[in-house]
Amino acid sequence: MATTLGSDITDHTPGEPSPFRDPDTEISSSSRRHSEDGGENAGHGVGHMPTTPSTADGMSNDPLVPPARFSGGVPPSIQNSARNSYVASTPGTPTSRPFLYRGQSSDTPSRTLLGSDEKEKAAPNETNGKETEVKASGRGLSRKRLWLFLVITVVLIIVVLAVILPIVFVVIKKHRDHSGSAPNSEPTANPESPTGDITGGDGSVIKTADGTTFTYKNPFGGFWIDDPRDPYNSGARAQSFVPSLNETWDYTRDQIRGVNLGGWLVLEPFIVPALYEKYQNVTSNPAIPGGQAVDEWTLSVAMTNDTSEGGGLSQLEDHYRTFITEQDFAQIAGAGLNWVRLPIPYWAIDTWPGEPFLSKTAWKYVLLALQWARKYGLRMYLEIHTAPGSQNGYNHSGRSGPINFLNGPMGIANAQRVLDYMRIVAEFISQEQYKDVVQMFGVLNEPLMGIIGRDQLDRFYLQSYNILRNITGIGSGAYMVVHDGFLGLTPWKGFLPGSDRIVLDTHPYVAFGGGLNQPLDHWPTAACQAFQVNQSNFDFGITITGEFSAAINDCGLFVKGVGSQPSFPDCTQWDDWRNWTQEMKDGIKQFVLASMDAMHFPGYFFWTWKVGNSSATGKVQSPFWSYQLGLENGWMPTDPREAIGTCDQLGVPFNLPFTTTFQSWQTGGPGAGQIAQTAINALSQFPPPSLSNVNGANPTLLPHYTATSTIPTLPVPTFSAATTSAGDGWADSHDTVSAAAPIQGCVYPDAWNAPAGSTAFICGGAATPTLLAAGISIPVAITPAPMKRATT
Repeated sequence: MATTLGSDITDHTPGEPSPFRDPDTEISSSSRRHSEDGGENAGHGVGHMPTTPSTADGMSNDPLVPPARFSGGVPPSIQNSARNSYVASTPGTPTSRPFLYRGQSSDTPSRTLLGSDEKEKAAPNETNGKETEVKASGRGLSRKRLWLFLVITVVLIIVVLAVILPIVFVVIKKHRDHSGSAPNSEPTANPESPTGDITGGDGSVIKTADGTTFTYKNPFGGFWIDDPRDPYNSGARAQSFVPSLNETWDYTRDQIRGVNLGGWLVLEPFIVPALYEKYQNVTSNPAIPGGQAVDEWTLSVAMTNDTSEGGGLSQLEDHYRTFITEQDFAQIAGAGLNWVRLPIPYWAIDTWPGEPFLSKTAWKYVLLALQWARKYGLRMYLEIHTAPGSQNGYNHSGRSGPINFLNGPMGIANAQRVLDYMRIVAEFISQEQYKDVVQMFGVLNEPLMGIIGRDQLDRFYLQSYNILRNITGIGSGAYMVVHDGFLGLTPWKGFLPGSDRIVLDTHPYVAFGGGLNQPLDHWPTAACQAFQVNQSNFDFGITITGEFSAAINDCGLFVKGVGSQPSFPDCTQWDDWRNWTQEMKDGIKQFVLASMDAMHFPGYFFWTWKVGNSSATGKVQSPFWSYQLGLENGWMPTDPREAIGTCDQLGVPFNLPFTTTFQSWQTGGPGAGQIAQTAINALSQFPPPSLSNVNGANPTLLPHYTATSTIPTLPVPTFSAATTSAGDGWADSHDTVSAAAPIQGCVYPDAWNAPAGSTAFICGGAATPTLLAAGISIPVAITPAPMKRATT
């Protein structure tokens, strides 16, 4: 369909018309990716701490260091690698999501019948006394009317058939074998489809925006929908055995089988090595120490400095346009997967002076991702992957090095920006047009709690929760996802009891632990022993595995970061996937199946769908991490349902089968939004009462911003033939709070690399303004969502 994506993000005052409106032995729980130095940033080392139960409100006085993730047969290790809360008084619980597509037209003519008025006209007229003659005349008139009636009826039947038959053969017939049906949508021809169809299943031909075509292959009964007049039609189904987008996902029954779209909009060296290989020998300067691009910051600087033909930041958009395409989404559905996790950078919204990232461009491709996910029936877990100042020091946070989010002198200021960014994204995805697609929202990827601190991050999560539920209301909108901070799952027991639909995300990997030189048959059993999340389903609520991989070691180009070498002794055979034996492929596949089985409820997301080729070798150099490559070459399952029962077959049954349902408040039912008062009392103060690496300074006196800037509004797409509204990018017209901005006349330290001693906040020689006086508050009255009409 003809689609124009807005390229600029505007400063838009909420509530006003938008210009875009349309009338181990060790199992590692570490990050998958390391910073250039292996993640061992000065002063940021992470060790072990024993796992101890937390209190009922989720608080603990334990040291702020990550403990072991799992207990049981395989002891894990942690490798350091790469406004106030108010209880809603009347929480609403919608029975279902509303229809987001047009219903069938009610204008189809029904069969014509002779009405009472016609009967009166046909009655004998006795007023002239010539009854017999009049009766005969009346019978002749009735015959004429009868013929006219028959002619009209035949014409109407032909018209009806002309409308109905295309529906039967184009939509219904193609889906008669599915458990669900095609959407209840008025059919229209799609001029950009090779066949003119607006929907199709296995074997149908897809024409993309650039004119290329491919055949949709989906042996699982899935079907796509692409209606130019109704681009927000959410009736597509990834597979016949999962709900369509406009049907409710049941977390006690439906299983998430997902994949990440890593390396697309957040560029990691091992996923897109060719982009980094080009800049491994550039002129060294303070912005590129060592003359190597090691993260997206240094890569962006190197590209900007490259004035040769083919240089410049435009290379990044070339990558966005080609790395993941519509065909990838089609293939994901055809692989039996039903969710995608999309990491996005904050610079998709904007950048501040001094930040080298390509600003406001990635959002165009987020819009395409939303469009393609909807078309192929894929639910989305959208997640903010980067943070100003870095939330973990890893290359995938934007910049390797020190952590300056909720840590150090600029920790509060950077957190203010993060809260603004998550609010802007939340406003967009909470619009009716996108709620059926984005069903989970991750507020921040992998914050390193061992450095930031448990109390500090818990308070941030509560602030994020309040922002999101202010926008959506209780029981509506996306589930909010929080990462475990590398603490493991046990310490999160009882976190924010009574909250509305919070999901816990964990990222277990074996590749970054010790004891990697094990035979292949060791790893499936290890996965079954270590990767189970059932206990957390009881203790916390919905617990998902947001990342895992097929990697049994740390082999692969740039897997540990640019300039870092694998700890595995000899990676020759593991890097050369073209020469893997069938035994090697079978062993890796068994490990993947065991992992999937251990994580299968509520579900998982493999990291990642695709890995790009090395420019030096012309092939993928990190094969463990590519679902697509494994699918094509035999070490990933062609049907992920094959995984169910693997652990039982290996003699490692689930230690605690989850055979019950989640508590009603955990899925937006009765009680949702009624957070325990003990948790509110413990965590509502923000900024936190203390911060690490600030030499004991009072956080309210640290550098901070004030809420005086116009809040940006994300642009919506424009569909040329659409008869439905695209929204204006802002779900809650009552949310009119301004965005954070520097205080005029104040001097700020480096937001990404401020020394711990840089705590003085000098503002034009005047008294230092306190943070509480700076006005960073947001609306805090969380209201119930309006009841939605039933979908039956």
